[in-house]
Amino acid sequence: QEEKKQLTLKVEELERKLETTSAQNIEFLQVIAKREESIHQCQLRLEEKTRECSSLARQLEMAIEDAKRQVEQTRERAASRERVAHSKMLDLETQLSRNKTELNQLRRSKDDAERRYESRLQDLKDRLEQSESTNRSMQNYVQFLKSSYANVF
Repeated sequence: QEEKKQLTLKVEELERKLETTSAQNIEFLQVIAKREESIHQCQLRLEEKTRECSSLARQLEMAIEDAKRQVEQTRERAASRERVAHSKMLDLETQLSRNKTELNQLRRSKDDAERRYESRLQDLKDRLEQSESTNRSMQNYVQFLKSSYANVF
């Protein structure tokens, strides 16, 4: 009876460990889902910045065309308007350059995040595999105990 009690306690302990491992697996899956959502958000921001960059490039092209038309209309007005357009063009180029830099930074950040998330995902997969292996070992041990009990009684 004492042995039975001890084995029962061991079985209960193994069941608790199994429940704990299952809970950890659920937590890991939630973490993975959050990370994937974060990557998705980064991709959305990247697409938004890409659209903004294209829009600024179109604005720059429109400003240049506008400056050329003004030069053709009159030389006097063209000189003053050309300075304004040139200033605007420099601002747009600066803004475009900043946006390109930010876009590149976002891409690098996205790539870094993906690498970190992939690394974390692989780590979680390895842990899950180890946990499943431990679960199988425990199940085999429980099965062994059951069959031992069946043989004894």
